[in-house]
Amino acid sequence: MKVTFFSTKPYDREFFRRLNEVYSFDFVFYETHLGPHIVNAVEESDAICAFVNDKLTAEVLGVLANRGVKYIAMRCAGFNNVDLDAARKYGLRICRVPAYSPEAVAEHALAMILTLNRKTHKAYNRVREQNFSLNGLMGFNLHGKTIGIVGTGNIGRAFARIMGGFGCERLAYDLYEDEALSTAGVQYVPLAELFSRADIISLHCPLTEDTKHLINAASLKLLKPGVMLINTSRGQLIDTAAVLEGLRSKHVGYLGIDVYEQEEKLFFRDLSQTILNDDAIQLLMSFPNVLVTGHQAFFTAEAMEEIASTTLMNLSRLSQGLEPENPAALLV
Repeated sequence: MKVTFFSTKPYDREFFRRLNEVYSFDFVFYETHLGPHIVNAVEESDAICAFVNDKLTAEVLGVLANRGVKYIAMRCAGFNNVDLDAARKYGLRICRVPAYSPEAVAEHALAMILTLNRKTHKAYNRVREQNFSLNGLMGFNLHGKTIGIVGTGNIGRAFARIMGGFGCERLAYDLYEDEALSTAGVQYVPLAELFSRADIISLHCPLTEDTKHLINAASLKLLKPGVMLINTSRGQLIDTAAVLEGLRSKHVGYLGIDVYEQEEKLFFRDLSQTILNDDAIQLLMSFPNVLVTGHQAFFTAEAMEEIASTTLMNLSRLSQGLEPENPAALLV
């Protein structure tokens, strides 16, 4: 089987090549994202391996199908960038990695909370300049605070368990309640109640039509003054313009984002020698109470191993006329 990869970096190639020893697939790697500008470069490929910012539109899928591609393997959990109706129309089978390392993302959300709260990033830079003053570094105890968890799938569950260890009151919202979490002391409440009660809100829900701009001008009014917002899920869950206004008014006390609405133009690239043509991200990063990371929450060795292993296993089984071992991995 020939597999063409898009949006790859050296670490992607390292893990996939090592785990390919079992399968002996033929790999072609592109660093650019998949879209209309590059799709015609795909030649004699059985499968495409894509990532979070690739554009699998009806147009792109149509070209791939016409060029003989049979399978699309998403090496991520999200698939909001895939036109599933077009995939069905063209007879493409699409799989994903539904759960690679929930703990990796949950732990990064915690890291963002602790960094924003205790200002360790600022303390690190200050001490390196021989400034040992504590002025401006005061934080607050997490113990006893109310944590709002929006979405209690694999990652949300892992995050809830972690925050329980800090002695936090845990509120959760999901369309489907998790009995194990409820038994462990997590309280499921309506979303409006979670917004109004939580000191810290962490988003762990997928991006759908219903959740797009879940955090917007109207919902921000429900939040407690000084609330901390954390997003390690999908950038479009937050209306950037609205949260900027919330930061200006000081209603939003802290913001930690590992994802961003317009990240496909920025993330996973070294732009250190470039002038960014994105005023919103520049403005966000100018706030002292905002922490931005470049979609790295998933990025642990364990997660990369699981992503590569599951992706290759999915492709192997599909090529044999079998379903993926995890039913949630098959989208079409």
